Amino acid sequence: MAHALTRTVLREEIRNRLVERILDGTYPPGARVVESQLAREFGTSQAPVREALRDLEGMRFIETRPHRGARVREVTPEELGHMYPVRAALEEMAGREAAIRMTDEVVAALADEVEGMRRAAVQNDVRAQLTHDRRFHEIIVETAGNPVLLDVWHSLRIETVTLISAIKAHWDLRMIAEMHRPVLRALELRDSGLAASELKAHIEFFASLEMDIHRPARSPEQGVHGTAAGEGTDDDGAAGVDGAAAEVSVGTGEGGQFETNVVSNE
Repeated sequence: MAHALTRTVLREEIRNRLVERILDGTYPPGARVVESQLAREFGTSQAPVREALRDLEGMRFIETRPHRGARVREVTPEELGHMYPVRAALEEMAGREAAIRMTDEVVAALADEVEGMRRAAVQNDVRAQLTHDRRFHEIIVETAGNPVLLDVWHSLRIETVTLISAIKAHWDLRMIAEMHRPVLRALELRDSGLAASELKAHIEFFASLEMDIHRPARSPEQGVHGTAAGEGTDDDGAAGVDGAAAEVSVGTGEGGQFETNVVSNE
């Protein structure tokens, strides 16, 4: 019995450690997860490692293929497209319920995560920002007080990390950190309707960024936004605003419509 208990504890510990490594980007999509190496690292036999990997496969974090072994699952753009509306609905519900149950302690914890995102952005530490970003949303879902909602939200973690990682590779980290402030403000106000709409808009906006990343490149004559070259661009023909020199305001406007305002600091 003691041996079985020790093996179960090892299995859970290894599984939890691997989940954290996948979520913080230590093991990126497609990375091999080698059973024998992990057994040596954790100082155990391969049996609990094998069981932990089987758990992770059931959780859709890894996939095992013949002659390739275990690898972190790579999420396709199509899968992400299916995930967006589900996650937006989940977080909209979580925001509405969490606002009702909000306390000063939870507001402080959320503010700490936003500050952590800002520090990570200044240091260009994508891994740390991923961790703070994920925890910010997890606190909200936990505060909603619905265990089924939390379980379903957790089931989308690998897709969510893939989405955030792709966006953070293409967009200014400071801008992304600041985009969490409207959500924090709505929860601080304990406004359930506003919190729900801010969270839904937040997820939908990030989904639109991901769609832009995977949209086929346009010809030079069309420009980056489908306009003729030079139209709607700066003197160098580049559209958009430098993230390092811009302030971004994200929120919902009249009628619940999503708004994003970019104001140049130059």
